[in-house]
Amino acid sequence: MKTFNDYNFNEFTKKFISLNKFEKPTPIQDAVIPYAIRGRDIIAISATGTGKTHAFLIPIMEKIDTTQNEVQAVIIAPTRELAVQIFEFSKEMVNANPNINIKLITGGINKDRMIESLSIQPHIVIGTPGRIKDLFLDEGVLRVDTCNYFVLDEADMILEFGFLDDVDAICSKMPEKLQMLAFSATIPMALKHFLKKYMHNSMTIDMQEESNFNPKINHILVPCKHKSYSEIILEIKDGFMPYVCLIVANTREEASKIALELRENGLSLLEIHGGLTSRERKQAMKELTNLTQTYVVATDIASRGLDIEGITHVISCGFPMDLDFYIHRSGRTGRSGKEGTCFALYHESDTRAIKTLQTRGISFSHRVFRDGKWRDLKPFGYKRKPKNDLVEKEIAKVLTRKNTKVKPGYKKKRKQEIERIKRKQKREFIKSQIKKQQKERNKQKQILKSRGEL
Repeated sequence: MKTFNDYNFNEFTKKFISLNKFEKPTPIQDAVIPYAIRGRDIIAISATGTGKTHAFLIPIMEKIDTTQNEVQAVIIAPTRELAVQIFEFSKEMVNANPNINIKLITGGINKDRMIESLSIQPHIVIGTPGRIKDLFLDEGVLRVDTCNYFVLDEADMILEFGFLDDVDAICSKMPEKLQMLAFSATIPMALKHFLKKYMHNSMTIDMQEESNFNPKINHILVPCKHKSYSEIILEIKDGFMPYVCLIVANTREEASKIALELRENGLSLLEIHGGLTSRERKQAMKELTNLTQTYVVATDIASRGLDIEGITHVISCGFPMDLDFYIHRSGRTGRSGKEGTCFALYHESDTRAIKTLQTRGISFSHRVFRDGKWRDLKPFGYKRKPKNDLVEKEIAKVLTRKNTKVKPGYKKKRKQEIERIKRKQKREFIKSQIKKQQKERNKQKQILKSRGEL
């Protein structure tokens, strides 16, 4: 693999790389950067935590012309948390070249103040689809139509949560020569159609199979039965020692409820989801950057794309409707050749989801934490065969009977014998049911007699 010294970067880009203390590009960076600098449209399929953010920031750094006070690059993320995180990474670009002007354009920031700050157009815009569209198309104060470098980060999440129409509205007003890069964990069909509309001679870089980043994950099913997710989490937390444990819920309401119940039971944690106020989200992002908490409770949309370092354990509270999201949840651990653990807390209603994931190659162990120890349960879906199943034994004898001489019609006779055994079993079952019903009727008669009703 190359080192960054092998690239013919300008001095500002070299300084940006040096400030980040990078020596070698990650596989996704090595694959994307050369083509991005040449101007190719790129679809990059890659997980979070593989270095993909700098796979698009480094080419932007190389291309920005600070003598032109106009928007030259736009980076769109599905959530303000992810946009903030990218913005934080981009601050090193300003340290490398103080003439670069970068603006964060998201909800949760005072709009009037944001409009005032746009009297001079930034070189780079980082933000969310709705707010960029608002300031560009509705207010007319942000001129992203001068942009020639456009990045969609976590593109499938932008589609999943209904923001693709806003992105479409923005892109429709941009120049045809626009270079587009889309980074995504999956490429659904609707996203393919959108990318085809705006990309020209695009190339696809699929890093899913890169061995250095293939997660090594132990998937453990933990039954909830009649208990809540928070009760199970409080039970199992003494059974493992996480550096960072990501707890993922299906909805923001569920995440909020779990976080509240865990806090009430003395567990210190960080909470990230769409139900937080703007101030709470900013504080959460600050704490996340400083890694002040061991436990992080989040939803899929809030956790996806956030570069949380050192996740050793994931707790999936149930299973999402789209099972690909479970793959992404569990894939937040076990990175860079290290082992990780995903505890999947389940109820009976999750049976179909679990079986589907098993058919897709995920191997679950089945365990419970009891009396201070992890104890293995029977494999998920295990059904004990009835003891002394005489019918099955009789059929087995017929099927395995050795004939010294094979007579004509032996298959037909064997089939008839099996049918006879099954009919006998059916008759015995009917007889037992009749006896059971007779007993019940006699019992009822005795009760009525004792009451004097007969």
